[in-house]
Amino acid sequence: MTNSPIGQDYLSLWHTNVWGISLEHWVNDGLMSIFFLLIGLELEREIYIGELSNIKNALLPICAAIGGMLVPALIHFSLNQATPTQNGIGIPMATDIAFALGVLAILGNRIPASLKVFVVAFAVIDDLGAILIIAAFYTAKLSALYFVAALLVWALLLVLNRMYRVMAILPYIVGGILMWFLMLKSGIHATVAGIMLAFAIPFSAKDGDQKSPSYKLEHLLHKPVAFIILPIFALANTGITIEANWLHGLTSLNSLGIAMGLILGKPLGVTLFCFIAVAIGICRLPSDLKWLHIAGAGILGGIGFTMSIFITNLAFPGDPVTINAAKLSILLASLTAGVLGFLWLRFIQKSQP
Repeated sequence: MTNSPIGQDYLSLWHTNVWGISLEHWVNDGLMSIFFLLIGLELEREIYIGELSNIKNALLPICAAIGGMLVPALIHFSLNQATPTQNGIGIPMATDIAFALGVLAILGNRIPASLKVFVVAFAVIDDLGAILIIAAFYTAKLSALYFVAALLVWALLLVLNRMYRVMAILPYIVGGILMWFLMLKSGIHATVAGIMLAFAIPFSAKDGDQKSPSYKLEHLLHKPVAFIILPIFALANTGITIEANWLHGLTSLNSLGIAMGLILGKPLGVTLFCFIAVAIGICRLPSDLKWLHIAGAGILGGIGFTMSIFITNLAFPGDPVTINAAKLSILLASLTAGVLGFLWLRFIQKSQP
């Protein structure tokens, strides 16, 4: 659509001013906060009753996530150090959980059940790392007053949860909206408020997690996020203009760093760090998984898409040429990682006796 006769009108639509903020910013700062809230709720569940509830089980995906962030970042940094595009170091560090799980869903029973658990765990931790990077390195200016006010609201919500065990969801939603506004004014990206809110919402494992507000909200958000928020985000942020010199953009150091980070860095980092962790005895490989499965999970980790595009917009504000080239590199690298991951996992399962 961007490259059709109505392309300019389509791009202009997302810059329409709504209450002082462009429509694109409402999507990236507002709707994506709900996406991050869902990520936080999933992480909270994993910590309480999931793969991350047992430190021995959690260490393997934690090591995978650390390797899957560090190696792609190092690849990008090695190519872009001391250049105007050095700020894109965070772009290849992210993993798109939805698309990675989508590939695993297509494979179905061809893969071990524990592989899906492993991918979910390391991808959620990976996204948490990306959120911390956004908060730490992609904040242009910080208003201490608004930031402290946001922390005070969060502290109040934690008190409602931990001390008074308020189980009604409404106070947390109202507090979350206020915290989002204060975080937006503070200069730290407002989506961080989504993660913070998730950990303030009560989760009660002993009562059966299905009774807790956290569980109910997580399941309420799944379909709106998957079928409304993420498609709107994609429409607002993947408007890539294909011009005559588009190939030149793909060969820039930034684009090469993104592509190599996602396609090569992710599987290398995930596999290497897991291997080292198992070799030194701090964790073990699940009995039904082989190292080829871990490598395949690492390849799927190279599907960056949502988070990578999100970080791109933060890394290069006011530079549409670099953003356009980076987005094209992300899309091609993510597609490549998805196809390679699918073929890799399908092949190794066929080769199993």
